[in-house]
Formats: sequence, C-alpha cells, structure tokens
Amino acid sequence: MKAGYARVSTKDQTVDLQVDALKKAGCTKVYTEVMNGSRAERPILSKVLEHLRAGDVLVIWKLDRLGRSLKHLIEVVNELMTRKIGLKSLNDPIDTTTPQGRLIFNLFASLSEFERDVIRERTQAGLSAARARGRNGGRPKGLPSRAEPTACAAETLYREGKLSTREIAARLQISKSTLYSYLRHRGVPIGVYREHDERQSNRRNERA
Repeated sequence: MKAGYARVSTKDQTVDLQVDALKKAGCTKVYTEVMNGSRAERPILSKVLEHLRAGDVLVIWKLDRLGRSLKHLIEVVNELMTRKIGLKSLNDPIDTTTPQGRLIFNLFASLSEFERDVIRERTQAGLSAARARGRNGGRPKGLPSRAEPTACAAETLYREGKLSTREIAARLQISKSTLYSYLRHRGVPIGVYREHDERQSNRRNERA
C-alpha cells in the first residue's frame, strides 16, 4: 500500500498541489497536516506512521514536508527502514525501496553527522571569539547552562550572515523566538532591516 503525507505550514497555504501529485503517484490514502515546520508535534504524521505496515510505502512531496530537521528526518527514515517500510519523495532522489535510494539516504545520514561536527566547531569558535572581545564566554543571566553551546553557535551563525534566522533556527533545532532570545542574551544586535527582509522572504516562500 502507498500512503501519502502532505504538509503546509499555515492555513493560508493549500495542500492541493501536494495531494494531486501524491494521488497521481498511486497513493490510496493521503493524509494532510497544517503544522509549522519547526514544531515537534506532528499528530497526523504520528498517526500515519502508526498505521503503516511492513511492505507499505510512505510517499511525500519533498523531504522538508516530512522532517523538521535533517536529524529528525533521518530518525523517521531509520524507523521506517527498521519496520521494512519504504519512503519515496517525489521531488528528491530518495526512494528507499531501491538500492540506489538507500545509498543516497545513507549519504544524507553522513551529512547529518558532518553537520553536528560543524556546529560543535562553530560553537567553540564562538566561545573563542567572545573571549577575544573581552567576554568570559559564560552563560548569560537567565539562560540554562545546557543552552550555552547552542546560544554560542547561534551567535556565530548569525554574525556570519550566510543563513537566515529561519535557517539558523532549523539548523540548531530551536524556534525563531528562542533564537532571538539567545541572541539578545549574548548581546548580539539584531538588524531591523534583516528581520524585515526575512519576513518578506518567508511570505514569498509560503506562497510558492
């Protein structure tokens, strides 16, 4: 059995394009969900995963519709593979029912490990940079000690200016509000124009 899963981030968006493509791909049942990509709760997705059995195939429009992060995506796919359930993405080269698709997924898993290493390196770089500017690198007042590495990494990534706040939050697996809280705690000036540009970009992406 092929089961489809479609997701949009807001009620203003429509799942019609995804649903039509999933049905065309042979899905006998298509589940839809409205949930922000960074949210951990995915009740409909959990329901889909519970109903799938060995030999079934979960079909999605794109990988970003399934996992809220690369780490989460790999966890879901590993669960599916352990239960002998296939995963096929219509717009990505992922089809774990084929040897080639499984190979590509293993490359994604390797990239996830690489991503964690990069974040650790940038965290250390952030601490070193903070000390060089005369700060002790300790946790800001009111910030849990376990959040210190993430806050440092957030500062480093934000100051690099290569990623949007939405991408940084997704990379660090935190919400945008938490990201801004970390940046404020570390005394990082948040550009008004940058926030405006990102909001405009997010609106365009949601309409796309």
